[in-house]
Amino acid sequence: MTMQAMIDEWYPVGLFSQLDSAGRATALMGEPIEVARDADGNAKVTGRDGRVLPVRVRYGHVWSSLGEPQKELFPIPEADQPGRRFVDVGVVRVRCSPLRAVENFLDIAHFPFVHTDILGAEPHTEVQNYKVEIREEEDEVWATQVKFYQPQAAKSASGGITTEYMYRVPAPTCSVLYKTCPPRPSEWDVITLFVQPLAEDLCDVWPWMALFDDETAMTDLIHFQQTIFLQDRSILENQIPRLLPLDPGMEIPTRADLTSIAYRRWLKRHNYTYGAQLVAQ
Repeated sequence: MTMQAMIDEWYPVGLFSQLDSAGRATALMGEPIEVARDADGNAKVTGRDGRVLPVRVRYGHVWSSLGEPQKELFPIPEADQPGRRFVDVGVVRVRCSPLRAVENFLDIAHFPFVHTDILGAEPHTEVQNYKVEIREEEDEVWATQVKFYQPQAAKSASGGITTEYMYRVPAPTCSVLYKTCPPRPSEWDVITLFVQPLAEDLCDVWPWMALFDDETAMTDLIHFQQTIFLQDRSILENQIPRLLPLDPGMEIPTRADLTSIAYRRWLKRHNYTYGAQLVAQ
C-alpha cells in the first residue's frame, strides 16, 4: 500500500529519558531503526544501512521520520506552561492499525462499556451533541463541546463529575485530548496519544500527559493511564477489519461517531493511507 504521504511526517520512536549510548532497536513503517544517544548526549536515529534520520526531542519523546518533514512538529502550548506535571506514561504495543489506535482514542461512546466505573458508567451512556470541524488554517481535526458523565475523570477527581472534552488531531497518528481539570476548573488537563507505526497492523502507543495535579504520586498517575489503555487494547486487537476502513460505506457510523467520520475524511484528503483499508474486501 502506498505510504508516501505519511513518510514525511514526524513519529514518536522512544522516550528521551530512557535512551542510552547502547541504543534501542525498533521499527518505523516497516523499516528497522535504532534510537540512541550520541557522544554528546543528543538523540540520534539511524535507519537501514546506517542512514541518519531527522530527529526532534519534544514532549519527553524522541521523534523521527523516514522522509523529509515539510513542517515542524505540531505545537502543544501547555507543554511550556509553568506548574504542570509532565507524565511519561511509557509504551503499550498493540496489534492493530496505528490509525485504529487514534480513532479509538477519539471515541467517547465506549467509555461506559470499556472503562466501566472510571470514565463512564451505565445508565449514563448517551453521547450529547458536540461540534466537529476540520480547521483549515491549522489543518487539524477538532471536536469541541464534548460532555460526558464520569465516575472518576482523573486520578485527582473525587466523585463523579460531568467532564468537558476537546479532541484535536494534529498529525495522522497523534491526538491531543483536553479535558476538565478537577483541581483547576479554569484550566485543561492535557492527555496525548502518540502512535508509532511499526507496521500497517502493529503499533507502539506512547501516551503523555501535562497535568495540574500536585497531590498524586507519579507512579499512580502512570498506572491510572496504563489501566485505561490496557482496557482499550483488548478491544483494538479484536476489531475487524484490522486496518481502518476509509470508505464511508464499510462501517455504519452513529451520531456519536462525528469525530471519527471527520478523521477518516481528513486522512483520505491527505492520502494518509498507511494502516488504512481503502475498499471493501
